[in-house]
Parts: sequence; C-alpha cells; structure tokens
Amino acid sequence: MKFVRRVSLFLVMSVLLLGAGGYMALKAEQFFYPNKYQVKEGKSSKSALDSMKSEDSDPWTALEGQAEEQVIEAAVEQIPVVTADTMYLIEEVNLVDGTIQEKQEDVPVKYIGLDRESLIKELESYDRNPPLTELEMGFETIELTAFSKDRVVICKYYKEEEEKGYYLMVEDHFIVVYEEDKRRMHMNTDILLSALSDQLQAEIIQGKFIENDEELYNFLESYSS
Repeated sequence: MKFVRRVSLFLVMSVLLLGAGGYMALKAEQFFYPNKYQVKEGKSSKSALDSMKSEDSDPWTALEGQAEEQVIEAAVEQIPVVTADTMYLIEEVNLVDGTIQEKQEDVPVKYIGLDRESLIKELESYDRNPPLTELEMGFETIELTAFSKDRVVICKYYKEEEEKGYYLMVEDHFIVVYEEDKRRMHMNTDILLSALSDQLQAEIIQGKFIENDEELYNFLESYSS
C-alpha cells in the first residue's frame, strides 16, 4: 500500500509540474511575443469584416446598377425621335400672296432616328445650303413647326419674284429704259431713236412696253452699236 501511495503521489506531482511548466512556457512566450496572437486575430477579424462587407455590398451595388440602368433606359424612351412611320408634312408658304400649300412626303432617310434638336441642326444646314432647285423657286428659309414621334411639320418659305416689265422711252434722242411704274429709270442706252424704223419710233415715243428681262435683252442686243 505504501508503494502504491508513493507511485500515486509521484504521478500527481509529475502532472502538476508538467502543467506548471506548460503554463510558465505560455506566459514566457506571451511576455516575449505579446502581439503574436492579437495580430492574427486582428487580421482574421478584418478579413472576416471585409468579407462581410463585400458580401453585403455586392447585392446593393448590383441593385443600384440595375436601378441606374432602368432610369437611363426610361429617359431614352421618353425622348421622341423620327421614325420611318412618322408622318412627314411640308408646308410651303408663298410670302408674296400668303398662300400655303401642304403636302405629305416620305421621311428622308437621313432624318430617321433624330430627336428634335438634331433635326433642327439638319434644317439649319439645309437653310445655309439649299438645293439649286429651291433657289430657283425663290426659297427664303425653313423651320420646324411641329415635332413628335408621330408627326413632324416643316415649313418652307418662298418669295418668288414675279417677272417685271419695262418701258422703252425717249430722252434727248436716245432710248432709255424705265421700270414698270414709268417713274424709276432702269438704264440708259446708246441707241438713237432715229436709228429705228418709223413704226418702232412711234411705239417708243408713246412708251413701248417690254414684258420681261429676256425681251429687253433681245432688243438691246439687236439695236445697240
């Protein structure tokens, strides 16, 4: 029995000494390396926090991105543009007599897809450099008077000058040309009245009417020296 007690006591003492030694070793390690475990824990906590943030922020970021895309798409849809199905009306205004002629045409290909501001810029370019056919018709200017995705109205203004006539008259034995009102002189000539036939002299003395520029040109070319 005494031997058993001695062995038991020896085992207990060994365990206590081993535990005390381990405790002292841990304390010594903490003393010499105080931040060893704190840094690891800090890094671990920070990594976990960043992970949580990234996990939390991804859904919100995705939702915000989707919302912005929806707002942009909605804004684009609200801006009307010209399409191939848009009714394209032209109003031609005669500035001389005030008459208006309206006609519907196919939408020019270069106007398809344009919004209001872009179409106005195109019309301004047209106004600066109109086609020769338009100039021959007395083209003055062009403007956009109505705009929607369903209907576009463009107004063209024309001021076609009517052909004016002239009068051949006599002053100091020479032929002179007056405007149609017989008050404003249009030009002098070097054509002597005596160089013309008697019948033509009589007509000019009374005031011979010339209908247009072409007829006046032909007369001057025929009798000028």
